[in-house]
Amino acid sequence: MKKKIVLSLILIILSLGLYSQNSVKIGAERFEKYVNLIKDKKVALLTNQTGVVHDKNGDLVHLLDTLLSLDVNIIKIFSPEHGFRGNVEAGGYVNNSVDSKTNLPIISLYGKNKKTTSEQIKDCEIVLFDLQDVGCRFYTYISTLHYVMEACAENNCRLIVLDRPNPNDYIDGPVLDPKFKSFVGMHTIPVLHAMTIGEYAKMINGEGWLKDSIQCDLQVIEMLDWKHGLEQVYQLPVSPSPNLQTPKAIELYPSLCFFEGTKVSVGRGTDTPFEIIGYPDYYDKTFSFTPQAIKGVSDNPMYKGKKCYGMKDLQAKNKKLDLSFLIKMYKTAEKKDDFFNSFFDKLAGTDQLRKQIEKGLKEEEIRMGWQKDIEKFKKIRAKYLVYE
Repeated sequence: MKKKIVLSLILIILSLGLYSQNSVKIGAERFEKYVNLIKDKKVALLTNQTGVVHDKNGDLVHLLDTLLSLDVNIIKIFSPEHGFRGNVEAGGYVNNSVDSKTNLPIISLYGKNKKTTSEQIKDCEIVLFDLQDVGCRFYTYISTLHYVMEACAENNCRLIVLDRPNPNDYIDGPVLDPKFKSFVGMHTIPVLHAMTIGEYAKMINGEGWLKDSIQCDLQVIEMLDWKHGLEQVYQLPVSPSPNLQTPKAIELYPSLCFFEGTKVSVGRGTDTPFEIIGYPDYYDKTFSFTPQAIKGVSDNPMYKGKKCYGMKDLQAKNKKLDLSFLIKMYKTAEKKDDFFNSFFDKLAGTDQLRKQIEKGLKEEEIRMGWQKDIEKFKKIRAKYLVYE
């Protein structure tokens, strides 16, 4: 009894002191809401470098270390794309490993398997999920969320999602055609969905998107002082992935990620990835960059060692997916037959965007084509919103 009282006092003290400098209290920092739920359970923590909280002094500490200090029985770590430490480049194979600090096993969900096997999850009673998403369909953390929900449902394991803000909190882009379903697009949603990862988990459950419409035993630990639609600035404390290093890159990411399915570099292998674009044969030679290998960020970037010409000082339109960069790059390409590759339609979630650009449609015409589907999505989304 005395130990429980002490723990409760510790949780209260932590919770009082853990408001971030952004004034938003994220789910992970609301210890009083979930630590007692997991205290005597076998817990797997699904997280990466973004799973940080502020201590009572305002310093960043990893959630894993904090939970271990509270005697929570963490038995293993699940890691998504980019790995537990966030130092594997996009698409890079992530091996199983052992955390050098805690000696806990790290099970990769972006290596041999993207869904936890029954063997990997059978000894877990609870999976605690804490990842910083960026609000885009092709950002694979929500695909990892889908698969862990499915695995939990199949193996009688509870999932607790610790919610975090969406830095790209607006709805835009084509809605996925199921024919183009892949790990960079698993659900019939727009490119930008304007939901937190906790709300998104509720939607996956509620819409029956898991295999055979099974239901995950889900609980979301909600944030405080964050709302949709407010002109609030939430500064992510840690880069969500190796090449999204600045707020500007995160803001431009939804519009520039399409180039990953083209011959155009998004600046991987430079100091400003997702802030510049170009390729060796671009017509305007005013601006140039030369991608180089950067360990743990871009080990083998596109056009490594080759001078690329292109565009810098890009600006994101407020709350809007910007197709102007893509349209301009295609129009000015001397050779157009090799501009797009097979990955583009998966990123777009449809082949219509590519075909529309190839036909020379204006941005306004293209945008009109996805509005009807967006309105349908908004009605679905409204059922699961928490932060209105």
